Amino acid sequence: MANRCRPWNCPLEAKGWTVDQVPWRSPDVDWNAFDAIYIGTPWDYPQDVNRFIDVLERIDRSRAVLVNDLALVHWGLPKTYLRDLEERGADIVPSHWQMHLAKGDLAAFFDRIVGETLIIKPVVSTNATDTFLLDRDAASRQETALLQTFHNRAFVVQPFIANIKTDGEYSLFYFDKRFSHAIRKVPKARDFRVQEEHGAEITAVLPEPELIETADRVLALVTPMPVYARCDLVRGPDGRFLLMELELIEPSMYLRMHADAPERFAAAFDQYVSSAT
Repeated sequence: MANRCRPWNCPLEAKGWTVDQVPWRSPDVDWNAFDAIYIGTPWDYPQDVNRFIDVLERIDRSRAVLVNDLALVHWGLPKTYLRDLEERGADIVPSHWQMHLAKGDLAAFFDRIVGETLIIKPVVSTNATDTFLLDRDAASRQETALLQTFHNRAFVVQPFIANIKTDGEYSLFYFDKRFSHAIRKVPKARDFRVQEEHGAEITAVLPEPELIETADRVLALVTPMPVYARCDLVRGPDGRFLLMELELIEPSMYLRMHADAPERFAAAFDQYVSSAT
């Protein structure tokens, strides 16, 4: 069994777990047949958020332990959690929240948000889907597409942090609130997206102390304690690190980027489920 397991499953199987993968859209799954359910990478959930939440709520009502906790999932699914963290003291990328886009709004965003280039993205999204990088000219040219995308869809507007193109975005991974490993994601030339699906360069890094201190402060603001978390940080214009996103639902954890990361995740998972049952 151990010889045939996938690298990221081996530490779990070594602790006595039998690991299976079940697509969240699979009908008629008996969740009571499982001891625990870890939310992996269901990146299509923004296409059917209500159904996704319904599945997680059915898991939560079963005997299986949901990882992370359902309360964290509810809170972390819309990006408005950033607003909550800012109110608790976190330094986030400046954000303006809006329920829908109306004609004439785009010009006002450039007056409201400091910067000549803006990012507009849905409040619920993954992998930079329907994310727009706009200057004033591009906003005017794409107004029709933007109105179609956001006419009845909540979104957030942020200044584009230019350092992303050179310094990149840093992702720090935590298991049981303890720092595990980190990566740096730099977009490919003439792009702004940091996901490897869009051609970004991903490298393992040893984060500087300020990065870890910033991520530690963010995680300290989160309750209940997450079993796993990914803290995405960017360096702002003044040199401070700003929170871009805190992934508590379905992050790529890049366990392959550090030899000890799979064991750390398995230990956190095993301890949490054992204490919850």
